[in-house]
Amino acid sequence: MAAPIERGDNGRWIMPAPINAHDHGYGIRTLDFGALDDALEPWIPHMRLRPRTDPYLEALVGFARLARQGVGATMHCHNSLNADRLVEEAQAVCRAAGDVGIRLGLSCPLLDFDAWAYGGGPERLRAHMSADEWELVGATAPHYRPIEEQLASVRAIVDTCSSDMVSVQLGPIGPQWCSDRLLEAIADLSAATGLRIHMHLLESPRQRRWLDRRFPQGVLTFLDEIGFLSQRLSVAHGVQLRPAEYGLMIERGVQLVSNPSANLRLRSGIAPVAAARRAGLAVAVGLDGTGLDDDQDWWRELRLFHLLHGGNGLAPELSPQQTLDRVFAAGRTVLGLSGEGDAVELDGAALLADAMFDDLDPASVILTRATGRHVLDMNVAGQSVIENGALVRVDYEASRLELRQQALLDRPRLLAERERVRILVEATRRYYADWGW
Repeated sequence: MAAPIERGDNGRWIMPAPINAHDHGYGIRTLDFGALDDALEPWIPHMRLRPRTDPYLEALVGFARLARQGVGATMHCHNSLNADRLVEEAQAVCRAAGDVGIRLGLSCPLLDFDAWAYGGGPERLRAHMSADEWELVGATAPHYRPIEEQLASVRAIVDTCSSDMVSVQLGPIGPQWCSDRLLEAIADLSAATGLRIHMHLLESPRQRRWLDRRFPQGVLTFLDEIGFLSQRLSVAHGVQLRPAEYGLMIERGVQLVSNPSANLRLRSGIAPVAAARRAGLAVAVGLDGTGLDDDQDWWRELRLFHLLHGGNGLAPELSPQQTLDRVFAAGRTVLGLSGEGDAVELDGAALLADAMFDDLDPASVILTRATGRHVLDMNVAGQSVIENGALVRVDYEASRLELRQQALLDRPRLLAERERVRILVEATRRYYADWGW
């Protein structure tokens, strides 16, 4: 499925609207609540500092920020602030995507295992805290709802949110946070209903080490044995994948979503995308809420992806046009939505403002120079989302300021919570530094 670039009037270049194949819809971005870049595991406790805001407004700002960059569809891995209200939160998120005007893949969060620390959960961290520290944080360890209740919530979200614009998917957060029974139940439900699955997989070196210990036969082999691997599955990151593993993914039709900025910012490394693509793996691109400049610019993310995985030979691994074609095709599969006809118009005249030749390959120019500021118009599902560089359906700036005001109201609680986060971060560092395997 090609992503052709047409030359329109007045120096405009027209192409399919980008698909952000893995994200979390942060209205308040992670740096703003104190989650500075770090290794993944000590970074995760900072998510406790997400301010309590209106889920609709949070999603509206997050989706509008993406749409301003020309993103016409996004995979939203929902981070619920209240698991008991997941259905209501999901409905609010879908409403926000509709109001902005973009297509939505909604990955519903599912987890029930090993909170805080791989290989034993909260009790593993207890040995790395003083008695006073444990007294302060121990009671705040999460308690998960029964598997049947979690899956019932997903069914309710499917019933109330699914449409031509919304693909509701099962969202196990990652195999390290799911019991075998939960993973088996998800595989069974997907096979019975056709629901897609979207999951984080083998992101950090510590996940690799733990999953090798938990699944001696290999985590991908285990997932295949329970029927989890299929064309209905997409996985994000895959930084620690080995050739036999992505080979198995290719056999089963699984798609990978690469997140190069997030992998670098959270010190996970560089995924083996070039080798996997050479072998035939379908690979899409997602921002994961942490673009290189923290601006959610999909074009910059695509450029980083292309440069990191273009090889070092005399010829590129893929031409610029091939990169565009394959990333767009894989993104549509990941979302499970067509997106046919969704289009974005770029300011080709600005991209070539100083060029001495007018026959330069547009795909090469885009992968060298395009950013969100070059987006002029975007049309999704026959409706205008951007005109003359501005959103036409929502007021991004007013919504952002309103969300910030809501977040500031929660600041007193967050100031107190920062001490718990500090304790968890330090205990997490000590725990993983002390691994003796």
